[in-house]
Amino acid sequence: MLDFARWLAQTRISLAIQTHAWVIPTVQSVHIAAIGLVMSSVFMVDLRLFGWAGTDETLRQTTRRFAPWLWGALVVLFTTGMLMILGEPVRELMSLSFWLKMLLIGVGASLAVAFQLTLGRHDGDWEAASAHHWRARCLGTVTLLVWCSIVILGRLIAYDHVWGSWSPAANLD
Repeated sequence: MLDFARWLAQTRISLAIQTHAWVIPTVQSVHIAAIGLVMSSVFMVDLRLFGWAGTDETLRQTTRRFAPWLWGALVVLFTTGMLMILGEPVRELMSLSFWLKMLLIGVGASLAVAFQLTLGRHDGDWEAASAHHWRARCLGTVTLLVWCSIVILGRLIAYDHVWGSWSPAANLD
């Protein structure tokens, strides 16, 4: 992976990103704004799942209202994330925090897809169960924990040394 990251750092697009000091901070700012959209969308649906907010709408209405924001923000996150990888490939690709974050993004996106598909097929069941059923509350808790962990791991990429010898970055020349 290190050889690939070093090769990537020498590509034309990576060098263009690296040589313009404003690119990475700008991309990171857009990335952080998109994180805010994802977290807000997840939080609002979870509050509805818990029965703590939005009870004047059905769960399906709440999900339909916030899902486009979630998926749109995920597209922005993917795009800005790719630009950050291209701009700093060794730092990103040699980070345990990065790879844990990628794993959890897969889990979080899978949970969102499964929830939306299940909600589409069994809207009434979810509506009846959302405020009282332990599974609905568990799903809300798990999704919130997954996305909060993603945010924390994203921040830890800059401090990957906290993992010690577990991090591939510890073995860099």
